[in-house]
Amino acid sequence: MKAKKYTAAPRNGLKLEIVLKCDSAGSMEAVTAAIQKITVSGIDISVIHSGIGAISKSDVLVAEIGSKLIAGFQVGTLRGLNGVLKEHGVEVRLYEVIYRLTEDLREIAEGFIPPPVLEQIIGSGRVIALFKSERKGIIIGCEVLEGFLAEGQHFRIISAMGPVYSGIIESLHIGDRVVQKASSGQKAGIKIKDFNKAKVGDIIESFRFNPREKTNIWQPNGRIIQVPT
Repeated sequence: MKAKKYTAAPRNGLKLEIVLKCDSAGSMEAVTAAIQKITVSGIDISVIHSGIGAISKSDVLVAEIGSKLIAGFQVGTLRGLNGVLKEHGVEVRLYEVIYRLTEDLREIAEGFIPPPVLEQIIGSGRVIALFKSERKGIIIGCEVLEGFLAEGQHFRIISAMGPVYSGIIESLHIGDRVVQKASSGQKAGIKIKDFNKAKVGDIIESFRFNPREKTNIWQPNGRIIQVPT
């Protein structure tokens, strides 16, 4: 069956909070301005602490309350920092070029965005009859045209003007029998409690969501990384 691609909307409140250390006040001003220009939809990138000079244990402790990331521009680290980084799960990334720093932070931030979701159509049918059910509901009689319909699946009703209903198949009937699945060529009834505007000729689509796995999600690794230029 065909698949459709949808990009999931980023969750509210996604943040990349970093500690920034630079070799001079001039560098700090330039790097901070460059970071402020980074835009990643749905992600707030901010510097929660900044300072001049080598990266120290106090920087690690501050970074721990943010995203556990320290960005160092043309600076080094104080002796003995490796053990502290490992203990607190904080990562240090060292840069020599501003452009590389901003591009790297952009890539990290983009990894926070939820992966796209594939919507896989697994069955389709056509409404061939309508039967009254409860006061505000109906039973849709449909002929399965392709794939299958099954209890528990997501489904939608599509009229000539587009989708008019979306829900879960709560019960499925073939004749007087309650079934879990109806395959291509079979005729089945779907009971709907909260919708009564379906029409003969409407299309039924059943589908499922298949989230894609992301392979570029950044996680702090408690190490010092010299990012190549």
